[in-house]
Amino acid sequence: MAEKFSLKDALYNKAKLIKIADEIRAVYNQFPSDEFVATCLAAFPELDLKERIMWIRKRLKAYLPQDYRVAVSILLKSLPPPLDPNKTDNDFGDFIYAPYNDFLASYGLNPLEVPFSLNALKEMTMRFSAEDSIRYFINYFPKETLAELKKWSTDTNYHVRRLVSEGTRPKLPWSQKVNLEVEQAIPFLNNLYFDKTRYVTRSVANHLNDISKTNPALVLETLNRWQKSEKQEVKEMEFIIKHSLRTLVKVGNREAVEFLKFSADPEIKISNFHIKENTIAIGEALEFSFDLTAQKDERLILDYVIYFMSKSGTLTNSKVFKIKQCEIQKEESLHIIKRHPMRVMSTRVLHPGKHMVEIKVNGKKTAKKEFELTTL
Repeated sequence: MAEKFSLKDALYNKAKLIKIADEIRAVYNQFPSDEFVATCLAAFPELDLKERIMWIRKRLKAYLPQDYRVAVSILLKSLPPPLDPNKTDNDFGDFIYAPYNDFLASYGLNPLEVPFSLNALKEMTMRFSAEDSIRYFINYFPKETLAELKKWSTDTNYHVRRLVSEGTRPKLPWSQKVNLEVEQAIPFLNNLYFDKTRYVTRSVANHLNDISKTNPALVLETLNRWQKSEKQEVKEMEFIIKHSLRTLVKVGNREAVEFLKFSADPEIKISNFHIKENTIAIGEALEFSFDLTAQKDERLILDYVIYFMSKSGTLTNSKVFKIKQCEIQKEESLHIIKRHPMRVMSTRVLHPGKHMVEIKVNGKKTAKKEFELTTL
C-alpha cells in the first residue's frame, strides 16, 4: 500500500532544514547547523504544519544573535535570489522560508523597528509570500504599514504587488483578521487590477470575492468602474469579473448574475430529475441526472447544491458545486449526468440521515430531491 501523502512532511523535512541551515551558516559561521536541524526534527512528529513554522522560528531565535536587527540581517543575507521575475503565476515560493516571515511578525512588532521590519518583509516576500505576517503590522501599526503598502502597489516586483492585495484581504485563509474596513483596500486594488501578471490579478479577484460576502454593492460598483476604464485587457478583465463574482453567483445574487450577462430569470424547464440510488453509504457516490430545455436562447450557469445533514439533525449546511457554463438555443435540450463522491473530508464531517441535492440555473433554485446517507 502506498504511503499516505503528508503535506507537512513534504514542506518541512530534514532536507529542507539542512538547506536553510547551510544558507545561514554560509553568512554566519557561528550558526550551529547540526544542532538546529536536530532540535527542529525532534519535535516535528508532534507538530502540525503551522506549528512547525512556529517551532523553526523559535529555534532560529535561540541560535541567532539576540539583537533583532542583527538576526534579521543574517536571515536576509542568507536568502537565495528572488523568485524568477519572468514567471507570471503559481510561484508562491518555498515554504521553508515561512518561519523567516514569522520571525519578523513575532519579534519585530516594535515601533522603533517598523520601517526596518517592513523593508525586510518586502525582501522576504520575493522568496516566500509574506501575506500572513504583513497582517500583524497592519493591525499594530496601520498608518505606517498602509502608507508602505500604497508604495508597494506600484512596485516593479510582482510578488511585492501581490502582497498588497493578498495581505489586506478580509478573509485570507489560515490568517488572522485585518482590522480594516473593506473600503480601505480599494485604493490599493485600483493600482493592481490592470496588472499584467495573473498572480496579481487572481489575488485582486479573490480580494473582491471576499468583500462580496459583506458588501456586494461595492464589488459591483468597483468592477463596473474598472471595466469602463479599459485599462485591463478584455479577456483578463473578464477573468477578474467572473472570479470576483463567483460567490455572489452561487448564492443567486441577481445583480451579479446580470453583470455577467446572464439572465437572473432564465426561461428553462427542468424535467426527468432522477437520483440513481435514493440510499447511498458514506464513501459511495451520489449519481443524479436531469434534462433541461430552453424556452428561448439562453446563456446558462449550471450548478448543484448539496444540503448536508448537521450533527443536530438539520439540513443547515450546504455547498454549491459547478456543473458547467454553456449557451443553449430555443427548444434545445441538454441531458446532464453528475456523479458526486460522498466521502469524508478534512473540511467536512458527514452524518447519516436525510440529505438533499438541488439544481441551480443562473443562481436560481429549481428542482430538488432528497436522498438518504447511511454508514457502511
